Amino acid sequence: MPSLPHPLSRRRFLGYGSAGAAAVLLGTGAWNAAGAMPLARGAGDPFTLGVASGDPLPGGVVLWTRLAPKPYEADGFGGMPRTPVRVEYEVSLDERFRAVVRRGSVVATAELGHSVHPEVHGLAPDHEYFYRFRTGGVISPVGRTRTAPVAWSSPRELNFAFASCQNWEAGHFTAYDHMAAEDLDLVVHLGDYLYESGVTGVGRGTPVGPQFKGETFDLARYRLQYALYKSEAPLMAAHAAFPWIHVNDDHEVENNWAGDISQIDKEPDQDRAVFRQRRAEAFQAMYEHLPYRIAQLPKGPDARLHRRLSYGTLADFTMLDTRQYRDDQPCGDGQSANCTERFDENRTLLGSEQRKWLLDGFSRSRARWQILGNQAPMGQTDTDAGEATNVYLDPWDGYVADRDRVLAAAQDRGVRNLVVITGDRHQNYAWDLKRDFADPGSPTVASEFVGTSITSGGNGADMTPGGENLLKANPHMKFFNSQRGYVRVNVNRQRWRSDFRVVPYVNTPGAPISTRASYVVEDRRPGVQSA
Repeated sequence: MPSLPHPLSRRRFLGYGSAGAAAVLLGTGAWNAAGAMPLARGAGDPFTLGVASGDPLPGGVVLWTRLAPKPYEADGFGGMPRTPVRVEYEVSLDERFRAVVRRGSVVATAELGHSVHPEVHGLAPDHEYFYRFRTGGVISPVGRTRTAPVAWSSPRELNFAFASCQNWEAGHFTAYDHMAAEDLDLVVHLGDYLYESGVTGVGRGTPVGPQFKGETFDLARYRLQYALYKSEAPLMAAHAAFPWIHVNDDHEVENNWAGDISQIDKEPDQDRAVFRQRRAEAFQAMYEHLPYRIAQLPKGPDARLHRRLSYGTLADFTMLDTRQYRDDQPCGDGQSANCTERFDENRTLLGSEQRKWLLDGFSRSRARWQILGNQAPMGQTDTDAGEATNVYLDPWDGYVADRDRVLAAAQDRGVRNLVVITGDRHQNYAWDLKRDFADPGSPTVASEFVGTSITSGGNGADMTPGGENLLKANPHMKFFNSQRGYVRVNVNRQRWRSDFRVVPYVNTPGAPISTRASYVVEDRRPGVQSA
């Protein structure tokens, strides 16, 4: 296992103090006197990992790229010098950049892996833009983005897709090629953007070097893992096509971690201090490779990842963080039919502060549709079709009191339409959310769509014996599918429609895509219905 370095101080993490950090991340110009220069000509293509945008607001977006002419270098620096490098960016109304509306420059530093996250302001709301970067005479690929409508507007519709769980080792990212061709306003990614496990690539026909062997523990290795994933052309295409909203699940750090607690195994991170350092390194690498705003910049092992973004009065996206603040999984994790600890009123998945923030948002929001971006299924997943209730303990089933509080508050506070979108399970579900799953007569108060994986789990199947069992054991479940793909969503003022878009295989590239099923939620009528 690689040794873990000492924790980075806030000042060291930002690079050169607060003034420098503002320039690095926001392009204020304070770096002009610091000697930052463009990348030397002839240094190679620095944009091997593509471009991205994210977290759209009515007046702007955050742009992203990371300079890495040699992305697979074992030291994690991507073939870049250790000196700061100036990067220019342009935002235009057209993809040929004849109508540029914003220009600026940012400084990429070794401390942040030569990633840049310029936050562009002053753009028109609900508008399409194109952007690109330039350094050392090299121009990046062109990205397309879109701003959100103003808070008081009433958009006619919203089109987005959500995805999760893209294990590089398990298959090809073909689904993203199809997603990039959709007509979408944005993409929501619900976690497991990468997996921390070692990589060979043999099974998918693309072997990799020895630097990818073994589990990921430190910053250099997390950077390598992101570089491998982000160099996939379909993923780059989907990032370049739409702004993304991302929140992590577990594998961005380690499988089934909980707060300051590592998964039970024989690794050195069983010590909480060591695990917190691992989490800090993982969070830094995650920040370096995704279009996050400065508000999501980690402070060591902590990062403010839960946040709310509005799409006029039509919808609010409330992105949850179900990892940092949770109690340890009950009864040793896993699966159980007799774990009473999961009903403990004091157990929490969200933490008290995040839960209060969530519920206060229910009361304040004027949006017609409340969308919860959620990592692991909220609905009860009983795997026993008999009298027992046998559930997984890592998702909300292990934290029943927190689930009941959230769903009861949605009803009691008059949330007009609560729809939860979820990843993690590598399966497609459409199901109703009950105020109390222990009560057969409990009312349906919300709807949940669980999206399958991009690749995790391999090729998958339309129906499995396990899926047939889930449909028998869970009367609130209306649909099951175990193929790979993503969910395409159209929301208007009268109804929500989820199209389950699936590919027949991922072990080789080039799979076609089809809509396996469509389910809707009608305005003011909680619960899912076949379209």
